[in-house]
Amino acid sequence: MSAPTTGRRVHRARRPRTAWLGWLFALPALLMYGTFVLRPLALTVQYSLYDWNGIGASTWVGLDNYRRLVTDSELFATILHAFELILFFSGIPVLLGLFVAAAIRNIAASRLAAVARTVLFLPQVIPLVAAGIMWSWLLSTNGLVNELLTAVGLDSLTRAWLGDFDTALPAVGVIGAWVLVGLCTLLLLAGMSKIDPALYEAARLDGAGPVREFVSITLPSLRQEIGVCVTVTVIAALASFDIVYISTQGGPGNSTMVPGLEIYYLAFSEREVGMASALAVALVLLVLAVVLPLQRLTRDGTR
Repeated sequence: MSAPTTGRRVHRARRPRTAWLGWLFALPALLMYGTFVLRPLALTVQYSLYDWNGIGASTWVGLDNYRRLVTDSELFATILHAFELILFFSGIPVLLGLFVAAAIRNIAASRLAAVARTVLFLPQVIPLVAAGIMWSWLLSTNGLVNELLTAVGLDSLTRAWLGDFDTALPAVGVIGAWVLVGLCTLLLLAGMSKIDPALYEAARLDGAGPVREFVSITLPSLRQEIGVCVTVTVIAALASFDIVYISTQGGPGNSTMVPGLEIYYLAFSEREVGMASALAVALVLLVLAVVLPLQRLTRDGTR
């Protein structure tokens, strides 16, 4: 009786030591995370409660910076622009990625499938700055897009796509969709490769066509992958900066101004560090408010 009890006590005594060893191995990563993520985040929250130009003395203003986010129409418009970009950054890549991935899956054994995957993923390899410059050339007044429209007799539609108040934001959205469609396609294609082929064979025996197979088998099986794609692309839309800065710099006027670019201008051009910090905190909360429900839906769907 005594021997097993002693063994259990020894085993229990060793567990805390093992746990401490695990935390010891994780300590360098935790220190880096705390130094470069948690501390700057806490300082940003602190700065958002002050009126500060980044150099001189700061003045306590409480929640006034956050009130200004709601009452100032120009600042609030930047958030609305980010939500408009979600339609392009998320909607188009996910929907187009589903159909492209399904098409590539049907020709998976051919060389064309490998070429298609490589070509679609190229925008992920190209730096966003280079992509913005390239699309600025394509969408300029004398760019390739207008040249093609003129060649097919649609010269009445030509315009400076990134310089027009009505088309600048959609044009930026198209650039973002072009960048993200390859990533979504590969993620969805990876998810399709895990679907049991027997499900499709059974559906064909029951007389199901390609559309019915896609709706009844492919889409339900890709719930988790679609959730990942939507999450990544929504974050890219809400936190967009590179493409907008290179292609339009927020213009014409403020028609393409987004929160990330507005934070940059407030902090480094207008020296309103407190206001920029408040907008940064609001952007973090906005991303969490959108992403967490998406993650919840994906998790509930996979149970």
